[in-house]
Amino acid sequence: MKTEFNALPLRKELLSSLNALDYQAMTPVQEQALPVVLAGDDVIAMAITGSGKTAAFALGVLNQLDAQEYRTQALVLTPTRELAEQVANEIRRLASAIPNVKVLCLSGGRPMGPQLASLQRSPHIVVGTPGRILKHLEKRSLRLDSVRTLVLDEADRMLDMGFYDDMVAIIANLPVTRQTLLFSATFPDSIRQVSRNVQTRPVELRIESSGGGPDIDQVFYPVEDAERAEMLVRIIARYRPPSSLVFCNTRQQCQQLVNTLRQHGFHALALHGDLEQHQRDQVLARFAGQSSSILVATDMAARGLDVKELAAVINFELARDPEVHIHRIGRTGRAGSRGLAVSLFSDRERRQLRAIEDSQGFHVTLGNIVELTDKPGFTLYPPMVTLMVNSGRKDKLRAGDLLGALTAKGGLSGAQVGKITLFDTVAYVAVDRQAADTALKMLVEGGVKGRKIQARKLP
Repeated sequence: MKTEFNALPLRKELLSSLNALDYQAMTPVQEQALPVVLAGDDVIAMAITGSGKTAAFALGVLNQLDAQEYRTQALVLTPTRELAEQVANEIRRLASAIPNVKVLCLSGGRPMGPQLASLQRSPHIVVGTPGRILKHLEKRSLRLDSVRTLVLDEADRMLDMGFYDDMVAIIANLPVTRQTLLFSATFPDSIRQVSRNVQTRPVELRIESSGGGPDIDQVFYPVEDAERAEMLVRIIARYRPPSSLVFCNTRQQCQQLVNTLRQHGFHALALHGDLEQHQRDQVLARFAGQSSSILVATDMAARGLDVKELAAVINFELARDPEVHIHRIGRTGRAGSRGLAVSLFSDRERRQLRAIEDSQGFHVTLGNIVELTDKPGFTLYPPMVTLMVNSGRKDKLRAGDLLGALTAKGGLSGAQVGKITLFDTVAYVAVDRQAADTALKMLVEGGVKGRKIQARKLP
């Protein structure tokens, strides 16, 4: 039976926030990690994306936070800006019942000026990427000598991205006596080495997640390398998932696949390291808002992707590490829904296939190629369309303002407005495809809270 949060020694404000957010029974990573974290011990934990690890460390950080002490008491390092913002927002939500808690996100791709202004009064919690944190340390705009807890989130990807030296330089600015929490999707030797260098007698937790569990149907299709793209089209036509995440091993494959999918009438977007930050923001907002049916991404770029309901994960190529395979497919089959994971493999990937079987403890299921249609015969377009608005948080724009403008005076119904994503200077609003033209006209002609704005419909 799952453990309830109120069985833990959590402060009443956190229990109030958890209740308001409808957090009920703990996930496995929370159940295993939280008692250890609350006891003040160092932790090294392996847990996949979507397992609830953010709440596991955030609750520990907030439980010991002194909101009356205006010093930076916790530092969370993440590999990407998207993940940093996601983590910062989750901490803010959990801290909502504790007055005056300041959480600041410091990451690249953002101007330094506003960050410097925010740092004039030390935040209680800083979440950021190694490069930007180090830059602030060099400018002496950030002080970390009062940090009680250090969190290394997605530590394996920070190493993959070459952040080891930056991490070492940052940690040199922290008190020696502190709690260090290390969360990773995989446990390569490099992670253990980092743990040995920065942690003291850590409690090791391995939260196993079998991809062949009851919530995910796994199917593997043999394929010739030259026929992968064609096979991908046939698979999408066979299963028709309303939303799917396609994993590639290289950036070049991502864009090539998107072009192929669009030629077959599928709405697809690419997410890879060659995109500018504003392009990444837009792609993630559109996919999370159900304004694109297919996202083609590399493992690195997909870190931090927060999509609650993902119908399918498709491996265009097998992951080189079986733990990465589990991490990939763990993004589907969440929130009580049944997920689908489809993988393509060629003869040269037989060794990786055997490694996945050994890791999961069972033989994989091979799909019947005969069931795959030669031609799709249909188009796959998403139910929503994204409107891009040229105002954002700096203009004091709020999600409620956009919702109110779209639903006022007999406009759209609340059900026709989907996810609203705010950035500093732009906002993205997902609206029902059939109501997109009406919504655009309302924003452009009616404005928001009496202000004229510019908006356009993204294709």
